[in-house]
Amino acid sequence: MNTSTIGTKQMVVSPHYLASQAGAGILEKGGNAFDAAVAVSACLAVVYPHMTGLGGDSFWLTYHKETGRIKAYNGSGRSGKHVTRDLYRGREAIPLRGTESAITVPGMADSWDAVLSAYGRLSLAEVLKPALDYAANGFPVSADQCAHTERNLALLASMPYTSAIFTRNKKAPMPGERFVQKDLAASLEQLAEKGRSAFYEGDLAQRITSFLQNNGSRLTLDDFKAHRGEWTNPVSSDYRGCKIYQAPPNSQGFTGLMTLNILENYDFSQIEHGSFDYYHLLIEALKKSFLHRNEVLTDPAFSHIPLDRLLDKRYAKQLAEEIGNVAAPAVSRPVGSDTAYAAVADAEGNAVSFIQSLYFEFGSAVTAGETGILLQNRGSFFSLDESHVNTLEPGKRTFHTLMPAMACKEGKPHILYGTQGGEGQPQTQTAMITRIIDYKMDPQQAINEPRWVWGRTWGEEYEGLRVESRISPETREALRQSGHRVETVGDFDGLMGHAAAIVIDEEGFLQGGTDPRGDGAAAGV
Repeated sequence: MNTSTIGTKQMVVSPHYLASQAGAGILEKGGNAFDAAVAVSACLAVVYPHMTGLGGDSFWLTYHKETGRIKAYNGSGRSGKHVTRDLYRGREAIPLRGTESAITVPGMADSWDAVLSAYGRLSLAEVLKPALDYAANGFPVSADQCAHTERNLALLASMPYTSAIFTRNKKAPMPGERFVQKDLAASLEQLAEKGRSAFYEGDLAQRITSFLQNNGSRLTLDDFKAHRGEWTNPVSSDYRGCKIYQAPPNSQGFTGLMTLNILENYDFSQIEHGSFDYYHLLIEALKKSFLHRNEVLTDPAFSHIPLDRLLDKRYAKQLAEEIGNVAAPAVSRPVGSDTAYAAVADAEGNAVSFIQSLYFEFGSAVTAGETGILLQNRGSFFSLDESHVNTLEPGKRTFHTLMPAMACKEGKPHILYGTQGGEGQPQTQTAMITRIIDYKMDPQQAINEPRWVWGRTWGEEYEGLRVESRISPETREALRQSGHRVETVGDFDGLMGHAAAIVIDEEGFLQGGTDPRGDGAAAGV
């Protein structure tokens, strides 16, 4: 089994090795962590196109060594000003795919500009060079992309521009085949030359919105022009001597903090890792957090979210006392999972933890004409129930699964961590952070160890507990006996998502880990 990559100066982790290499290259050329992070983000939008893209959203946690400040950037888009529940009258839900699902403005391009403008050293054109090259000249398509293409082949083949890019005569490409995206390269070139305005006001914005309006979407050029992400303060809580930071709502990040607040009431030195007690306790603590999240999470501009109460340690103690030896019933809602998490730490002490997504794999499956830009379907998660906290309204950001995380010691980054996987994100994050902090695992071991995912994810109408087969038969049986609906999946199953982490240890070395379930790499020197 592979071990953590250890760097003495800097580290990049991402779910695709080419993106990690691109970030490392930017650092070697004199860029800082923020420049490298945008380069990684852009590369992922090209080489992992089923998981993320220029037509999607992103969330960022940044640590700036010079100021000592940790800031969050919310790069999620709002629904169009003409997008109302009345558009879907007579339907139970917003369509999951197609132009009717493409109802929020993509926020990622704006976030690149924001991060570089605030902290970067290089220009947007410089950091986009690796991504532009891979789009124009191609890259070896990953087995993961091929598998997702095969799984969604009928959908992709039914979309004219999408089919031409992502299928080969309506068949999935083969792993290792050269994958070229000329139209996307041209769009990236416009972005590199003209900056953010090209995407939100200029030619690209006009072409995207014209295509959408001609094909049934209500997103307008004015919606793109009005878009602005925002710098915010992260939410945080303490856990075993670390201060854990998450992106604030509309991100589900506080769910990870709630869970750790509950778990802090237990002595893990008395709980064997991999035992029934370990898995049961984490799953039940997460269920408590999910129930509260589902009641309140939406755009905080539209509804108050009582974080003071939810993150109160006394309340967490009450919730911890409610956990017994029997699985509690809970209801979750199916959420998307196509996500890419990455992190960068540089030699100057700066650090970035970020995550981006199209929501479902291949997003809405709609490519905006000849722009080569695949559009997200994040807005399909809005509810059409007017009494629901996350009900669809114009100009609103939806409940968002994206949640990059950062743990600090003495005010400095100690652990950067996150994962792909919708509902699975807080679950895998909880597994990783307990393994690193409570069980003293290095990041690669923490990622390699068997994982689970509870609830509905990957867009499926399924609620149960899927566990990797490396979890012992005795533990799996004990989980069944306690009331968990257990399904055993593969040894290193892709359903568990693609996690990554950087640990800055007591020696000042940087340990990087990426997921054997994906195509990632840690690049450090």
